Amino acid sequence: MAVVIKTAEEIHGMREAGRLASEVLDFITPYVKPGVTTEHLDRLCHDYMVHEQQTIPAPLNYAPPGYSPFPKSICTSVNHQVCHGIPGERVLKTGDIVNLDITVIKNGFHGDTSRMFLVGDCSVAARRLCEMTYRCMWAGIRQVKPGASLGDIGSTIQQLAESSGFSVVREFCGHGIGRRFHEDPQILHYGKAGTGMILSPGMIFTIEPMINAGRREIRELADGWTIVTKDHSLSAQWEHTVLVTDEGFEVLTQSAGSPPAPLG
Repeated sequence: MAVVIKTAEEIHGMREAGRLASEVLDFITPYVKPGVTTEHLDRLCHDYMVHEQQTIPAPLNYAPPGYSPFPKSICTSVNHQVCHGIPGERVLKTGDIVNLDITVIKNGFHGDTSRMFLVGDCSVAARRLCEMTYRCMWAGIRQVKPGASLGDIGSTIQQLAESSGFSVVREFCGHGIGRRFHEDPQILHYGKAGTGMILSPGMIFTIEPMINAGRREIRELADGWTIVTKDHSLSAQWEHTVLVTDEGFEVLTQSAGSPPAPLG
């Protein structure tokens, strides 16, 4: 596993890209409301990235081996859609939850982050799922420091999610990121503490747990991208890009509109 340790110059570039990705979410927040289509959200984000930020939307035409090119500039995953939802004619309605996943490229560096949005008045169960997933992400982030293991991150997330009655998606994980969209290492959101790679200063990776209200099993839709829960239960995801520092961690994907870290 070839993990790229970032130089001071590269870390500076990653800070800028991460902030800009988060600012796309700040920008789009007022538009996420009942009656809007996911296509409209994609178009607004695309124009903001390209014309206001002078960034490149990384998902647009992204095609890893075995996949057709992703046709849009952001991912919009609604309700039981776990990840990689393709924006389209779907109209958001009151009670929906939606994940907006943003990745920008600025000066060759990738910034990758996502947030959950509650559309109008949502159920207590939907709110609890989104809040617990946010807590799971931050619980994992707080494990990050030199000398910790990747297993510490996954174990902490899994224990918190499962002790709250939720399940953790196993097939998708966080990833190293830098000049390439996806690098080593893979960041599992489950596992055993004290196992796996040991963290070192200069590593940059995403932590992005996908937590289901029901069972953890998933399936892929016919579009070749969208992942949904097999049992049609709600799913939520939050994502930050994190730097391992000499003392602990630095979250690179924060901006003025970022939700505050949970207490404890």
